[in-house]
Amino acid sequence: MQNKPSFKWRGIGLMMFALIVLAALLATVDSSSSLSAQGFEPTATPNDPNWLGFVAGRAAIEEERSVNLTLVQNWSFDQGEFPDGIELGCIDDFPENQVSPSYYGWTYRITDLYGTQYQVRVSFDLEYTAVCSRVIDAAAEAPADPEATPDPNLDLPPAIAGSGATGSFELGGHVDGLGPDAVAAMQQSGMTWVKKQLRWSPGGGTGTAQAMISDAQGKGFKILLGVVGFSADMGNYDSYIDQYAEFVGQVAALGPDAIEVWNEPNIGREWPTGQINGGTYTRLLAASFNSIKAANPNVIVISGAPAPTGAENMDPANIKNDDNFLAEMAAAGAANYMDCVGAHYNEGVVAPNVSSGDPRDNYPTRYFGSMLARSGAAFPGIPICWTELGYLSGADFDTPIPGGFAWANDVTVQQHAQYLAQAASLSAQSGRVRLMIVWNVNFKRWDSDPMGGYAIIRPDSSCPACSALGSVMSG
Repeated sequence: MQNKPSFKWRGIGLMMFALIVLAALLATVDSSSSLSAQGFEPTATPNDPNWLGFVAGRAAIEEERSVNLTLVQNWSFDQGEFPDGIELGCIDDFPENQVSPSYYGWTYRITDLYGTQYQVRVSFDLEYTAVCSRVIDAAAEAPADPEATPDPNLDLPPAIAGSGATGSFELGGHVDGLGPDAVAAMQQSGMTWVKKQLRWSPGGGTGTAQAMISDAQGKGFKILLGVVGFSADMGNYDSYIDQYAEFVGQVAALGPDAIEVWNEPNIGREWPTGQINGGTYTRLLAASFNSIKAANPNVIVISGAPAPTGAENMDPANIKNDDNFLAEMAAAGAANYMDCVGAHYNEGVVAPNVSSGDPRDNYPTRYFGSMLARSGAAFPGIPICWTELGYLSGADFDTPIPGGFAWANDVTVQQHAQYLAQAASLSAQSGRVRLMIVWNVNFKRWDSDPMGGYAIIRPDSSCPACSALGSVMSG
């Protein structure tokens, strides 16, 4: 640690100095990640896994280095993988045979009042910490990824200005029709947004989009349109970009409240095999953003949410891990062409306010908190929009959950409701989330793709989640 400055003061000089120091120590800051040069005491958010990780990491530094970090200048974090274990690459000369069995977590960087910086790793389950021997820049610490290098041939156009994703947190739901039951359930839940997905092929018109917009807005809701094409149409990608961008511009002129540019472009189900790359997608996003803003600058442009996954190594031609895909987007300049970062979370089986206990493993996509951090890490200054957030329960269906979704066998209908409400509450408190779209309101499909098990309107037409969400949104 740096040597603390010493001063010799007498009489009034000592008193003035004490008052100046006291004022600095009492200065308050709105955000726990503030970059203010003054000292502040980070605001506690006890239900936020990222905060719990910070608390564990701060305590480890205080014990290891015999310092007091109650007041700090600033702190920041990122989350990721520790491929060699939590200690290696962090603690110099650490014995490989003593490495803790922890490979995923957060890295926190904390600057104290005297400018001394500390770095600590904390596992997602909070069981392990490692106070690093030195502070390493986040970009330097990340493993090199040649595919994440900006493509000099991208030649992206200058971004057109628009209003952006301004406003406070709002809630919505993805619907399969806006009948009276769906409208009533959404109103009880405190939802003000509707999401509809619009499939498009070159040559298609805007009639369906107009009908969706008129239906939602006529019933008092804002509408998010997720505009998705078909990978089979994308053979001539340059031409396809122009056609898709022109279409979403035409849709924007109709007056939707938000447009999501594609859906899960990091998997082969939605993007051509062998061509999945965040930089490649960014070309489509940039052209679409400018087309939308030119037609209607008030439309919120949301980047296409990637599918949460860690299976890239199993099938790299058809899968790109969501964090890697977002890193590629960021390297390509995508931050200039979005108002909100699109994110999905749909595989949770434990409460959103915990960061361990999933019976499968502790991979970050299992937990709400680590998924929130993972979704926003590449774009720290941009709001996050959950365009699909849901929990699966098959407890009230006559037939079992399909085999591919057996991981949700033990989630009860009551937990389904409680988890959605907690996720809404934590999103609202996070300061990062602008919009949360619940997946879903009233889908009924129950087969190899058990959409009905995610629905807040259950098979008996009850809606336990409606009152739970409504309580969160009302107060």
